[in-house]
Formats: sequence, C-alpha cells, structure tokens
Amino acid sequence: MAPTSPDRQVATGTVLLTLACGQFLMTLDSSVMNVSIATVAADVGTTVTGIQTAITMYTLVMAALMITGGKIGQIVSYKRAFAIGCVIYGAGSLTTALAPNLTVLLLGWSLLEGVGAALILPAIVALVASNFDRTQRPRAYGLVAAFGAIAVAVGPLIGGLLTTYASWRWVFAGEVVVVLGILLLTRRMRDLPPDRATRLDIGGTVLSGLGLVLIVFGILRGGTWGFVNPKPGGPAWLGLSPVFWLVIAGGLVLRWFLSRERARLRREQPVLLDPTLLGNRLLRGGLTSFLFQYLLQAGLFFTVPLYLSVALGLSAIETGLRILPLSVTLLLAAVGVPRFLPNVSPRRVVQVGFAALFAGIVALAAALEVGAGPAIVTGPLLLAGLGVGALASQLGSVTVSAVPDERSAEVGGLQNTVTNLGASIGTALAGAVLISGLTTSFLTGVQANPAIPADVSAQAQVQLVAGIPFLSNEQLATALADAGVAPSTAAAAVAQNEQSRLDGLRAALGLLALIALAALFLTRGIPVRQPGTPDPTPPPPA
Repeated sequence: MAPTSPDRQVATGTVLLTLACGQFLMTLDSSVMNVSIATVAADVGTTVTGIQTAITMYTLVMAALMITGGKIGQIVSYKRAFAIGCVIYGAGSLTTALAPNLTVLLLGWSLLEGVGAALILPAIVALVASNFDRTQRPRAYGLVAAFGAIAVAVGPLIGGLLTTYASWRWVFAGEVVVVLGILLLTRRMRDLPPDRATRLDIGGTVLSGLGLVLIVFGILRGGTWGFVNPKPGGPAWLGLSPVFWLVIAGGLVLRWFLSRERARLRREQPVLLDPTLLGNRLLRGGLTSFLFQYLLQAGLFFTVPLYLSVALGLSAIETGLRILPLSVTLLLAAVGVPRFLPNVSPRRVVQVGFAALFAGIVALAAALEVGAGPAIVTGPLLLAGLGVGALASQLGSVTVSAVPDERSAEVGGLQNTVTNLGASIGTALAGAVLISGLTTSFLTGVQANPAIPADVSAQAQVQLVAGIPFLSNEQLATALADAGVAPSTAAAAVAQNEQSRLDGLRAALGLLALIALAALFLTRGIPVRQPGTPDPTPPPPA
C-alpha cells in the first residue's frame, strides 16, 4: 500500500490532509464555544446554563453513538460512512450558524453535529488503516491526532477573534465550507469493501449508548453535584450524590452489554462489539494510554485558560496566543518522531510523552504565584506540547495495528469512546479539585485574616461552603461593593481571593501531575517495536 510514484504520493498526501481536516473540525466546536458562551447565550436568547447544556449534549450524543458509528462504517463502507457523516455534520453546522434560539442550536450542534461526528471519527481511524501501510501509519495517525489537539489549542483564538470582530456564527458557517471541500476530496481515498453480511445490533446499540451516557453525564455533573457526597444545596439519592449512582448504573449497564454480546457471539448472532477485542493486550494498552492522554489534555486546557483569562484578565485573543506555543511543539513532535525516528520503540516514546506532560504540569504549578505574568505558561506549555505530540505520534498506530485492518472501524469506535470519556473525566476532575482547593483556601484565609470581621467571616463560611466561583478581582470587587461590604474588608477579601485562586489552580495541576506520573508506569501494554518491523530476536535453533 506504500506509495510507488509521485502521483501516488500526492494522492496519499491529499488523503492525509483531508482526514486531518476532518479531525480538526470535530474538535474545534467545543473549544470555540468555551470562550464564546456568554455571547452565544445572549444572541440566541438563553442563559449560560443553556449553552453549557448544549455543550454537554454534544458530548453525550458522541459518547452514546461512537461504537455504533464504527459498526455502521463496517456495514456501509468507511468511505461512505465518512461522507454521510460529513453531510450530517455540515447540515448541523449550517443549522447552528442560523440558529435563532436554543432549541434550534440544540438540534444543529448537539444532535446533528454529534451524530455526524460519531460517523466521521471511527471512519477516520479506519481510512488511515486502509490508505497507509503499517510503516506509514505512525506518521499518518500522528498528524491526524495533532490536528485534533491543535484545534483545542487554537479554538479559543479563533473563537475570540470571530466573536470580537464578527460573530461566533461565522465559525459554523466556515465549517460548512470546509465540509464541502472535504467531501470533494473523499474520492481519492481507498476504501475496504462493505461487509454486507453484517447486521446492526440494535439492542447492543441501546445498551452501550445508555451505559456510556449515564457514565459521561454523571462525570460531567461531578463538579456541580459532588462525586460521592452531595454538595450543600445539591441533590442527594439515598444520602449520596447522584453522580455516584449514575456512574455505578452506567457501569452495570455496560457490564450487561458485554455479557449480552458474548452470549450473541456464542449463538453466532451479529454483535455491536466483539468483547474478545478487550482481551487484546496491545489494544488495551493503547486505549489505556489514550484515556490518560485525553484526561490530562482536557484538564490542562481547562486550567490554563482559566488562569490566563480570569486570574490575569487576558482577552480571549490574548489567551489563545499564549496557548499557541503548545500547538507548535505538539505538531513538531507528532510529525517529527515518525519522520526522523521511524523505528523507535513506541513504548519509549509514550513514556517520554507522559514524562514531558508531567514535567510541564509540575513546572506550571511551581511557577504560579501572585504577581506572575502570562509569560510563565510558555515553557510549561512547550513541554506539554511535546508530550501530547509524542503520544499522538504513536497511540493511533498502536491501537489499530493490534487488530486486522478489517476491524479498524471497531477499534476507531472504541478509541473515540475512550478519548471522549478521558476528556470528560479530565475536565470534571480538574474543575472539581480547583473549586474545592479555592474554597478551602479562601475560607481558611478569611477566617485567619484580622482585616476581615468575624461576622463577615462566619457569613462566608455559611454561604460559600458549597463552592466559591472562580472570579477575577474585578468581578469580586464589584460583587462586594454591590453587597455593601466595607472597602477595607473588600480589599482584604480580594487579596485573599487572588491567593486562593492560585491555590485552587495548584491543587488541580497537582492532581493532573499525579495522574501523569501514574500513566508513566502503566505503559507495559504498549509494544516495544513499531508495527510492521521484523522481530530482531533470532528464531530458536531447530
């Protein structure tokens, strides 16, 4: 399958660019919306909570249908599934761009774009496998994954520019144009023939979707409701947070799904997912590392923009520019490692990637202090970008090469389910730990601060125990002035808030650093040789 002529090289380059652009689009929306929430809410006549609901629903639709999307690709062909997904996604982008209210926004973005993404993302994994041989795949998967991660990094910049100088709607209108271009280029792609004998397992689709939705929704609500113990004023089921019960219920439903799939396999009935795939050590190792990569990536992209935009007061555009160094080293590592070190051990690269992420996160946590400027994030983000790029250069190839090519779409569905799950966990954990650390630090500080009267301190202990919002100095000063707090007391509270914000950020980054360290020691399932390279161990004597 390797290219044998300049024309073939151009064709494979076009295919790679097409798939990378597809991955970029699938990831861009949420990062753009995260910096435009308030503007979008005002424009469609809803609240910030309404837009956050749309973001959550988009994630849930993708999580519920990702495995099913991979199976549909196997049935109708991956190229056709990719094209159908692009059409649905483009229709969703156009609907979102024209949305007059929240209902239409939910239809276009959360539903149509979510369904389109669930068809496109597994197909991308399968189409890389069908268009590139095993020696070319690390570079191909690395570039595709890099485009996805870069979308997360540049999304705030794109969203900030368009929201400030034009309209957020142009992001989605632009996506329609890009989708049309992608559709025109799909004809160059090689495809595996569809498996006409395969049938979709409807019961498995329902069970897998329900289980994943329960888990992902529970995790996403963890910061608001509490993970185990309910937050003050929050809902409680049998004395515990609903999050605990939702995750337990989701796990039980997924266990039921796998048991059902095994039973159907024994009866030679069609299944949505072959459970024996999960027994593949190399595949399991790759999926585990994917989970940790996206958990850490999402946690980092949650905390760093908060520091830049809220703690330092940078605009969305300035925040995006400060995050760009990560994109540079990410792309260099994702493309450069396969290009210049084609035979390097995947396990070693993955270990170096997690080590670089660990070093970058620790360096950022250590640099946070009152009075520090935005320049302190540059070095840590360069390290983190190298780490994410190193992981991106290997993991896609590792997971797909662990199974025959005809099963690549199944692996694509699993892989994207795991990455969505990891991103949800990363955002929820970083947010929950950040608010918990901020709240503890602030309440302890005001209690010990002689400039804050005892009655104000006691009132704060009662009213803010459920969690203190992550506010800028200006926001807090305005709120305190509106509440009639004395200027001297307000100044002391603002100073304490400034310190507590950093304490909360350090707590979140500290947790992410521990997770990166744990991931570093859980890479034994990653192979030591590149897929397609011969085993250097000589055969035993006859």
